[in-house]
Amino acid sequence: MSTTPDTAAGGTAVPSNDELDRLEYSSSRRELGPVLRPILFWLAAAYTAFHIIILVGPVGLRLIDPSLTRLINMDQELFRIVHLAGGAVLGFALYAATTRHGKNGIAWYDWLLIAGSVGVAVYAYLNFDDLQMNAGSPIYSTWDFLYALVGLALLFEFARRTAGLALTLIAGVFMAYAMFGHFLPGVLYHDKATRDLGYIFPYLYSNLGVMGSTLEVSSTFIIMFTAFAAFLQRSRAGDYFNDLSVAMVGWARGGPAKAAVISGIMFGSISGSSVANVVASGTITIPMMRRVGYDRATAGAVEATSSTGGQLTPPVMGAGAFIMAEVTGIPYQDIALSAVIPCLLFYIACYAHCDLHAVRSGLRGISRAELPNILLMLTRLYMLAPIIVLIWAFVDGKSGFLAATMGMIAGIVVSWLNGFMRTPSGGLTWRWNDGVMGFRATAEALESAARDCIQLVAVCAIAGIIVGVIALTGIGGRFAGVLMFLAGESTPLALVFTMCVVILLGMGMPTTAAYAIGAAVMAPGLASMGVPKLIAHMFIFYYAVMSAITPPVAVASLAAAGMAQADPWKTSWIAVKLGLGTLIVPFMFFYAPALLGEGEWTDIAQVFCTAALGVTLLACSTEGWLNGPLIVPLRLVAFAAALCLMIPEGITDVVGLLLGIALFAWQRFRHGKDPGAKIPSAIRRSAAT
Repeated sequence: MSTTPDTAAGGTAVPSNDELDRLEYSSSRRELGPVLRPILFWLAAAYTAFHIIILVGPVGLRLIDPSLTRLINMDQELFRIVHLAGGAVLGFALYAATTRHGKNGIAWYDWLLIAGSVGVAVYAYLNFDDLQMNAGSPIYSTWDFLYALVGLALLFEFARRTAGLALTLIAGVFMAYAMFGHFLPGVLYHDKATRDLGYIFPYLYSNLGVMGSTLEVSSTFIIMFTAFAAFLQRSRAGDYFNDLSVAMVGWARGGPAKAAVISGIMFGSISGSSVANVVASGTITIPMMRRVGYDRATAGAVEATSSTGGQLTPPVMGAGAFIMAEVTGIPYQDIALSAVIPCLLFYIACYAHCDLHAVRSGLRGISRAELPNILLMLTRLYMLAPIIVLIWAFVDGKSGFLAATMGMIAGIVVSWLNGFMRTPSGGLTWRWNDGVMGFRATAEALESAARDCIQLVAVCAIAGIIVGVIALTGIGGRFAGVLMFLAGESTPLALVFTMCVVILLGMGMPTTAAYAIGAAVMAPGLASMGVPKLIAHMFIFYYAVMSAITPPVAVASLAAAGMAQADPWKTSWIAVKLGLGTLIVPFMFFYAPALLGEGEWTDIAQVFCTAALGVTLLACSTEGWLNGPLIVPLRLVAFAAALCLMIPEGITDVVGLLLGIALFAWQRFRHGKDPGAKIPSAIRRSAAT
């Protein structure tokens, strides 16, 4: 893996922007010259600012004079058209057609694509009323047909460059099915294009397809919370989260790995990208893990797993959660609240793995003298203010757009507190520094948000094709019938099929796309079998997220392996071991809705406690340690106890608890109070080295 000239302490290679793009399914970014670079910078900043003004501006104007809101009032569908056109312009300008050619400057054919994107938007604006009135009907003009045809062609190229070939091919297959499904036999047959093949293009390039619900989420929630994350990082809050986690637990046994877990909770929750999370915290935690004795593959796997879990962490979660809110009609606040317990179980399992691996291998922590001063970190707790403001706004019932904007403003405010410094005499003074957000830094945050959002714009737009085809042809309902036929009357078997499909989808595309397609194809089948809406969608969402660490195409594991200079395959399998509890927990949603916060608080507490103990025993089983080494038969006992505790039944809980207590007592009897004495001396010497 090629790297930037700078490397993190300890020799960890930091992937270049080029390779981060490749890992995130996109082609290489362009290197723009001194003329185009500032133009694209301000264009991207203006793109994000435009969305903030349209979405939040009316709230401010309403406080001044309600009549002023008409000045920035825009039809929702027209807003999506501008959103897509602006994203495509930035995409064609910032991403080359291939990884090998056209990376320096914008090629002539890319200028044509940019002009085409603008032209399509202008045509939609000039004919907006007619396009809205004729959406979904077989009435369209030749110009409407050409408009839709060019728009779809540009969208496919936009998605190919920024979101990869896999998603583009899947969308192409769905569109081909819409056009030629009347030639297919049996359950795949439909007759929507038997009379007019060209009708498919205007249908899909309307609010029933591309401009539909998925693009609505991209143009609202996703870009607003991407901007919030950019402001948080530019204000140095992301760095603070990493430093705070290291200061909190870096001294403990296996401390750097535990710091990676805590960093995944704090920093990972503000980013929808597992690869970005890996790079942001991995530059600090991976070298520290290597220093205390973690092998390369394990260090990379810990970072990959904890960073992937960030997309499961409220209050922001990944972009897929916003699509879930739109598709299901469930308020985003309720979705975020339902994710709290599964998120805690995920990180309890990760933390337990790190602790068990450390004690088994005789690993220690970092000297307190080398860690950030915890007291100094506590004096900067104000850096948590943007997250606190965001949560408060959600709890107070404010819209997601307003909550994100308030979080951005809080990010700017706390950045100004970074300017206070102590003088040699012990007093305080304020000095301008890079951590203070002025006009330029705010523009940088806006520009960074636009860049980070480009791929998601393409993903949501092309996912609209798939959603539109499913609605047009009714294949979703027929696929639900096929799922019921294959699974028979067995809901668990249907859930297993769903898990496999979603993980396979996630191997070839970003989490957002994997969830959107999985929800469109699999959720109707689960619903027809009696699985509640929230449970079905959370089940699909969790496996879409976990696909980032499942071999063979595990993008988070690949990124972490590159930074740790480890074997990617080995790193991926260790990450699967660390995330094994989360691969099981979604099945518990169906049997124990209390895991999603539904039911009486006593039921919720009981299920959470037994499940937490279950994932901990599962970690003991896979790590082979519980107050001493576990031989294979005892590992199987620990595994059985874990499953019993994770199954939400009173009898199984009692059985699992008794097995766990008996196993612990046996291990305590065999190995005594000092299990570290049983660690082979060769392992202790290796760890010390």
